[in-house]
Amino acid sequence: MKQTFLWCLIAVSAIMGACSKKSDNPTPQPPGSTSGDTINIRGTITSNTTWSSNKVYRLRGYVYVDSPAVLTIEAGTKIISNKDSAGVLVIYKGAKIIAQGTKDKPIVFTSAEANPKPGDLGGVVLVGKATGNGNHAVLEGGVDDKHKLFGGNDDHDNSGILRYVRIEYGGKAVNPDDEINGLSLYTVGDGTTIEYIQVIRGLDDAYEFFGGSVNCRYLIAYNSADDDYDMDDGYHGKIQFAISIKDPGFTDKKTGGDLSHNFEVDNTNGSSKPYTATPITHPLLSNFTAIGPNNAANTSPDYGYGMRWRRGAQFELVNSIVIGGQKAGLDLDNDPTVQYYKDGISGFRNSFLHAVNNVTQVDKLNDPSLLSAAELKQLVTGRDGSIIFTNPADIQLTDPFNNAQPNVKPKAGSPALTGAKFDGNFNDSFFQKVNFIGAIGTDDWTQGWAVWNK
Repeated sequence: MKQTFLWCLIAVSAIMGACSKKSDNPTPQPPGSTSGDTINIRGTITSNTTWSSNKVYRLRGYVYVDSPAVLTIEAGTKIISNKDSAGVLVIYKGAKIIAQGTKDKPIVFTSAEANPKPGDLGGVVLVGKATGNGNHAVLEGGVDDKHKLFGGNDDHDNSGILRYVRIEYGGKAVNPDDEINGLSLYTVGDGTTIEYIQVIRGLDDAYEFFGGSVNCRYLIAYNSADDDYDMDDGYHGKIQFAISIKDPGFTDKKTGGDLSHNFEVDNTNGSSKPYTATPITHPLLSNFTAIGPNNAANTSPDYGYGMRWRRGAQFELVNSIVIGGQKAGLDLDNDPTVQYYKDGISGFRNSFLHAVNNVTQVDKLNDPSLLSAAELKQLVTGRDGSIIFTNPADIQLTDPFNNAQPNVKPKAGSPALTGAKFDGNFNDSFFQKVNFIGAIGTDDWTQGWAVWNK
């Protein structure tokens, strides 16, 4: 009896050492005595902590990792959340996460419910010290006052490693238009490693980049309700090899005329900061494959565009495939955004484009003579060397619109297997100089760790 009591006391002490004790954020409950027990995690982690693969970790509400703590998560570890207290893991400025899964043993954040639904989990949030333009003054999603601020002046800041990680059923809704995304990246620096990530069936965006310079590879957004790749606040990083796939019948609750897109990219919202605020959002993006609803049966009326570039954003998207956009394929909004495209600062180059309606679209101009949809189409197919397809089947992807088991790998003989170009800003050591257009060539990097039919 005394031995049992002593063991429990030691276990409690070990857990309390990893998390700070606060009246409103109690420490994790102690683990049980057998391998595989579930450990409930609450509060703030202030010292180096390891979550091991022989335990399951349940996030209870907001869990913060504060500087200088490093949270290490072993390959194969499962982190769960219940809908009554949707868990949000926040890696705050100066802290790090080392979550190195493997192809055979991915790290999985998911719902603990018997019938999982979007919003059972909150999401994962990284907050760094890189530069942004201050468009958002504080973090979204109801974080506490001590963790609201973000940003700095170190574009090489390092928030750690995320590799082979799945984030399922996220999207904590706090208020209208105030939600947690699957993976939120607030001014994260390019010292951070993010690759082989899949965000699945979230209530809000799959990925949102709030400023920062973080570079990423091998990203999948699958069946998220709002935008898959949302960028703003002066994000200026690089991304290569990424997939976006939409469930035709699934969008979040819309307010103010919002729509769901594969890409939604802004510089600012125009109210807190002007569209010209610096640093200007200017991502360098290569080898994306973005699949829209393609007018499937029961498509939500809230689906919009394959790409929406607006509010003063600059962008370069190359060697990519964007098909199935519902209301438009390539949409440019607002005068500065349109002028950047017209001047060649922005471009959708050396890529394939298809949409159900309005393959190119220009909206919300103060000067309507600046650029028309027809003139944009000429720039896309002429200067930028992209090809517009009236039938997406001509691109010869294996099964892109099969939402339950999508396959975006090109078939033998597909025009996507050759022709990639890496010039200008893309003649950079970050970008792998592959031959194919789109996210996947002959080798399917999604196999073995990504999941579908959720």
